[in-house]
Formats: sequence, structure tokens, C-alpha cells
Amino acid sequence: MKSKTDDISIGLREILEAVPYGAAFLDDRLRIVRINSLLEALTGYQSEEVQGLEVNQVIRINVFKELLNEVKKGERFTIEGDIIDVNRRRLPVKIFGKVIYQEDKRWVLLIIEDLSLLKGKAIFLPQTREDLILGNSPAILKIKDMLPVFAASDATLLIEGETGTGKDLLAEVIHKLSPRADHPFIKVNCGALPETLLESELFGHVKGAFTGANTDKPGMIKLANGGTLFLTEIGDLPLTLQVKLLTFLDDKEFYPLGSSKKIKVDIRVIVATNKNLRQMVKEGKFREDLFYRLNVLKIQLPPLRERGEDILILADYFLREFSEKAHKKIKGFSEQALKVLKSYKYPGNIRELRNIVEYAVHVCPDGLITEKHLPDYLWHSLKEETEQPQKPVSDFKNNKEENFNWSEFEKQRIIEALISCGGKKSEAAKKLCWSRSTLWRKLKKYGLE
Repeated sequence: MKSKTDDISIGLREILEAVPYGAAFLDDRLRIVRINSLLEALTGYQSEEVQGLEVNQVIRINVFKELLNEVKKGERFTIEGDIIDVNRRRLPVKIFGKVIYQEDKRWVLLIIEDLSLLKGKAIFLPQTREDLILGNSPAILKIKDMLPVFAASDATLLIEGETGTGKDLLAEVIHKLSPRADHPFIKVNCGALPETLLESELFGHVKGAFTGANTDKPGMIKLANGGTLFLTEIGDLPLTLQVKLLTFLDDKEFYPLGSSKKIKVDIRVIVATNKNLRQMVKEGKFREDLFYRLNVLKIQLPPLRERGEDILILADYFLREFSEKAHKKIKGFSEQALKVLKSYKYPGNIRELRNIVEYAVHVCPDGLITEKHLPDYLWHSLKEETEQPQKPVSDFKNNKEENFNWSEFEKQRIIEALISCGGKKSEAAKKLCWSRSTLWRKLKKYGLE
């Protein structure tokens, strides 16, 4: 088999590198013969390191049994599932498979397409090229208008926004709309690795560059050649690497660690941060020259609490997504549940809203999601805000009909509980998950004695 493997390896690397998605070539026992550089970037493994390993040990796919069955049939197949990437993130993928026959041997070619953009279109709904972002708030409409400009440009783009506002997805959408869409989109989290590993991750190294460097590693900048390099959490980039990144941005050339051979690449760089880089410059934590080099084009993603009715649009989207996954027929949200969702401040932004709706879908048996299906911490947060009269409860302060008032809401809950229990306070207290003494205090507070 070795001779056969060697024979078929002639030109195999070039063939796999020509595939614009992750690709793996397997033997008839689904052991890896070679993977391309895009799959290396996705899994964090070098092709030489994983030769001979079963593919599931490298890709870690949740539909491996289904994949086995399809291979046994010996036909072309397409399946969807999730894999775990190098950052231990679950990624939805579509796998195209083809069994290849060579005399008495069988080989398997897998093409792996990352569907995270399409599946994760929580804030991005590709309806038309000009209408990609889900939401109609003024700030989002402004970003929509500028998307073609951002996508067509090769200038460095800085995306700022709080955690969970969708910076990663926006960067990926801009790449997909750009002339570089058929080339790699490589993401590196600058805050996820210690300085020494991050330098190797970005710029690569040659064998023997440092202890443990047993093979050459191309680095993410080289892997992104022709496409887009997305550096998230750029505010966490160590000062020493800021110098090296600045030099690279000026020349688009770099030396891998331990190498005297300069490498030139053609990439676009997009960076993102949830920190105030300008303030970091004043504090001496971020280089001023790098800041201005990165801040050529800029997008400021608004926090969810400032996006008004977009909250409901996103909530409805998540509801459909999770209802479908859970095989539930949930029609929507009750009026009170919508008021709560609109009034909450969402420190975790869209990511938090998504989690809230996912929780509600799991708790709700069917029908409508009501306020009782929402996480308890929402009530505590809203209550604290309501008890601070100097602070507005919601962003809809110009619309009195839309304002949420915790006291009125709690009073209404008590009335509804008493009505449903025929006025029996013990049963109403139990229904509200309160003690009798708590219910008594509330009745007195709201004049319902």
C-alpha cells in the first residue's frame, strides 16, 4: 500500500491546494494520506503530522457514522455536520465525498466547506448583495450602505464594537463580498495565545527555529495569501508583535521564525477589537503608528441595546432557528415577553439574546413563549434598573406606550395568578414561586389586599 500511496502522492499536494475549501485525501480505511493547507488552518494540524491517522481523529466530526455508511456505498455523497476546529469551536460544515477507484484500491476525497457564515447569519441575512445585515436601525442601515465600499477596498479595516455585537461575522461577510472571496479567510485571535506561540502562529517558523519546532510551519499570514487575514482582539496584541505587524503591513513581507528567507504575500487585513484603541494609545499600551495604520477604514458596530426594534427581528430569527432544531412548533412571543426582551440592556449583546431565546425555546413546550419561559436573571436585572428611577428602563423613552415598568408588570402577574387560582393566596404564591409572606408584602405594596 505504501508504494501505491507514494505513487498517488505525485501531484496530490498541488491538486489539494487548488481546492478552495479544506480537503483531505484518505485511503480505503479512512486514514489520512494528505490534507491541504486550508484544512491545516482549520484543524491546527500539519499534513505530515496526521498522515496515517483516522480522519475522525483529526477533523472530529459528529456525523462520522453517516460518513462511514456513505463511503461503504462507494458513491458520491454530501452530508452536513459539525466539526471542532483548532480553537475548540464547533463549526457547521458540508462535506462532499467521492470514492475513487484505482485498480483494486479505493481512495476517498473529502471536500469540507465551512458553513458557519450561512448558519450563523444571526445578524447577517444574505437577501441581496446590498441588504446583508439583519436589522433596520439607523446605525445598521448606515453600515449596509457602506458594505460595498468596504468589500471592494483592499485597505486595512478596523471593526470596533462590544463583545457579542457580531464583529467576526461582519468581517467574514465583507470577505465573502470582496474580490478575494474565492481565497482563504483566516482568523487569528490575538488574545488566545501567549506571545511566543502567537508569533509562530502568525508568521510561521522553520524546523529547528526553537525547541519543539520539528517541522516547518507556514503561519496564518502565508495561509491567507490571496485572501483575508482577520485579526480579532487586536488590542491584546503584545507590543513586541505590534512592531512586527506594523512592518508587515507596510511591506506585505515577513521572515518566518528562524528563517532568512523573506516571504511576500498578497492579503487584505481586517482587525477587530472591543477595546478603545485610541485610549490604549494614550496609555502607552498600543502603538500610535500601528493604530493609524489599522484605522484606514472603520466600522463601529452598535451595541444591541441601541438597535431598537432590531432586537425583535433578531429574536424572531433565533426563535425560528432553535424551534426548527428542537422540532417544536412555537409560534412566537407573547406581548409581555416581547416587552421584557425589548427592555433588557443585553451586556452580552446579540450573543446573549441568542442564548436567551435558545433557553426559552427549550423551556417552552409549544405555542407561545411567555415571560415565564425567559431566564430568571432577566427579571432581577430589570427589577434593579426599575428601582433606580434616575435611569431609564428602556431605550424607548420617547414612546410612552412602549416603556416597560417592572412594578406594573409584577402587579399584573399577581392579579393574573390570583384570578387563575380563584383568589386563593396560598395557591397564587405557589404559582408565583413565592412564600405566602412575600405575596402578602407584594399585595400590600400594590394595594391589592
